[in-house]
Amino acid sequence: MKMYDDKYIVVTGGAGFIGSGVVRYLNDMHMDKNIVIVDDLKNSTKWKNLVGKRFQDIVSKHELFNWLKGRESEIEAFIHLGACSDTTELDAGYLLSNNYHYTVRLAEYALKHGHRFIYASSAATYGAGENGFSDEHSVIESLKPINMYAYSKQLFDIWLLENGLLDRVVGLKYFNIFGPNEQHKGKMMSVVPKFVETIQRDGMIKLFKSSDPKNFADGEQQRDFLYVKDAVRMTCEFLESDASGIYNVGSGITTTWNKLASTIFKILNKKEVIEYVDMPKELIGAYQNYTCAKMDKIISVNGIDSSSMSIEDSVEDYIKGYILKGNRW
Repeated sequence: MKMYDDKYIVVTGGAGFIGSGVVRYLNDMHMDKNIVIVDDLKNSTKWKNLVGKRFQDIVSKHELFNWLKGRESEIEAFIHLGACSDTTELDAGYLLSNNYHYTVRLAEYALKHGHRFIYASSAATYGAGENGFSDEHSVIESLKPINMYAYSKQLFDIWLLENGLLDRVVGLKYFNIFGPNEQHKGKMMSVVPKFVETIQRDGMIKLFKSSDPKNFADGEQQRDFLYVKDAVRMTCEFLESDASGIYNVGSGITTTWNKLASTIFKILNKKEVIEYVDMPKELIGAYQNYTCAKMDKIISVNGIDSSSMSIEDSVEDYIKGYILKGNRW
């Protein structure tokens, strides 16, 4: 890879879902002594995501800026994935502090000292998708997030745009990422492990009825799902690239909830039984019935490909290789 073993790669959120996958990927690329993980483990079980992985140190996010002092020449890159990713979080002050102001401060440090800065934006910034899913910079300010989490992410994108810094960083708008190492996320886990548990326990699953029946039948709402292994690969490929700007990270293909459910039933060798239930009132108007990443931009950059695994193969790999065996990646 482009980095040198004597330069640090700082991975914030490195014990989390995508972050721990990044550490695994870098380890597989024979990098370990130069990886520094930034995370707050607290009482979470996400420490289990780090077992078997190799890295130099773990630093609390609250101590990171003290740790950085005097190390300006020792750092190659930041992969900033740490954030509150709970889309139902209502504490706007917390989201602003954690997702926006902290990211601004870290970016300012990285840019001041010439470090590569790769950060997680979010496909949630696209809101209901009424303005499409284009990652062109010209549309950033016109997007309409539908929750405070998404707005906290959009604020940083706008800060970069207004300060003319988009050509000096890489922002990644992750779509619906699923896969191993997400167990600690609780209610924010993808539906795959939740569906597996429900099918094994009840022999059936429940899907939301459509809140927009004119355009989507029950269970026919569509999402762009991407396996975490592909998301991690696409993220780390920017370490070998000089590309800059904001990019979608998805498959560019939609999958209905019905198809996803049917795939899981088939993998578990269970009879397909689906019940459609009313969507909670608080989700109506704040629920994305359709997402699909526009992938032209990232594919054109240094030959970066989108998904290398089909949804069926990805779900099977996740269920058989990790969920049923209790494994981490």
